Amino acid sequence: MTGDQAAALGTRPIGRLLWSSSFQSTISVATYGIYALTNAWFVSRGVGALAFAAVNLVAPVLMVLGAVTTTVGVGGASLVSRSLGRGDLRQAARATGTAFVVYWATALVITVAGLVFLDPLLTLLGATDETRGYAHEYGVVVLAGAITATGFSSLVRAEGRMRFSTMLWVVPVLCQIVLDPVLIFGFGLGVRGAALGTVGGQAVSMGMSLWFFFVQRNRPYRVTAADLRPHWPTLRRLVAVGAPSFLGGFGSTLVVALVNNLLVVLGGPVLMGAYAICARIGTFVLMPQLGISQGMQPLIGYNAGLGLTDRVDRTRTLALRASLVCGTFACAGVLVAAGPLVAVFTDDPAVRGAATGALRVLALAYPLAGIAILVSAYFQAIGRALPSYALSTGSIVVVRVPVLLVFSLFGVGWLWISFPVAELVAAAAALAILRALGGGRAAWRPPPDVRGVRRR
Repeated sequence: MTGDQAAALGTRPIGRLLWSSSFQSTISVATYGIYALTNAWFVSRGVGALAFAAVNLVAPVLMVLGAVTTTVGVGGASLVSRSLGRGDLRQAARATGTAFVVYWATALVITVAGLVFLDPLLTLLGATDETRGYAHEYGVVVLAGAITATGFSSLVRAEGRMRFSTMLWVVPVLCQIVLDPVLIFGFGLGVRGAALGTVGGQAVSMGMSLWFFFVQRNRPYRVTAADLRPHWPTLRRLVAVGAPSFLGGFGSTLVVALVNNLLVVLGGPVLMGAYAICARIGTFVLMPQLGISQGMQPLIGYNAGLGLTDRVDRTRTLALRASLVCGTFACAGVLVAAGPLVAVFTDDPAVRGAATGALRVLALAYPLAGIAILVSAYFQAIGRALPSYALSTGSIVVVRVPVLLVFSLFGVGWLWISFPVAELVAAAAALAILRALGGGRAAWRPPPDVRGVRRR
């Protein structure tokens, strides 16, 4: 991508830019959502419903890796997009190099610690005698491949390269979809085969990313060896902006682990299997909301770098409206098709019945599911970490966990109801914070590192 193409983020109509950016981002994450569904189908049909529940136990480990990825991705992307808006290519390259180093170092630590403490970790996550063996097989492979778990697509989006960012998702996922049945059915590797398919696709994504940042020449900047050396001011800014994403991801990990442990008490493997199916379906149908949040960030970051407050405000408003609309459609679709959707993953009558009922309740959370995430992403994109910290930690510690614990006291039905209730409270709090700190033109101010930049 050339500098002129990056400049389009500050000149083209916001509506078209947001549509294009969000569409590309949604394709990317939806492609992964398709893989998550096919992976679930291969495991449940090729190994069994119990194996699928066991694989879902390891999901919090993957979510921790995802939280680290998002931390360096969002923090680095915010720095890169604002640096490009100011024309500071050196800082953009330094931010990208710092993101690479931080992720690789953290992934190695997670790999070593995870492999050493895997059995106690599985116990903490709710593993039982029936699920522990499958979960252990899957976890070992996934942890060993942790260093390949990101292609840094958010850094690619930060300079407007939406198509290549999409390919960083599509190509690896296609590889995973091909590898899964070959390894699970062809070689009889079971859940280990599913994990190897995942790591294999991730390795493809990492290879594409290394080529893009270190080899390709037709770009505004290139990452050099010097950019991989620690630069503490850049590191501090990256972590400050990206840390709310880690806290949010880590908090989601705790929620999943808590739900699994509660379900062990309330209903055992049947309810755990039902929740695993609902979680996969929910992840997929909510991909457009995540795509809107990701597509919004480079637009806001670049225009914030230029000090174009009107374009920042317009982008945020359109993104919020689009997220509400997509969530409402997702809710309506799942309410109508809950039964057939669940039937794709299991023939077990008990699991099917539990999952169908749970899915219809969980779907009520979908319209508002993207609001808190989007508002947090907005503050990160403009370089304001404190409101994102409040949203990331507050929505988990103050809202989701207490609501979940209190409602679960009245039975599994109320446990499912706690999800839409918590989402409503979290969305209301996020909009209140946005209104107080950044909900209007008069309230928005460029962050300290861009004040004084001429507005256009």
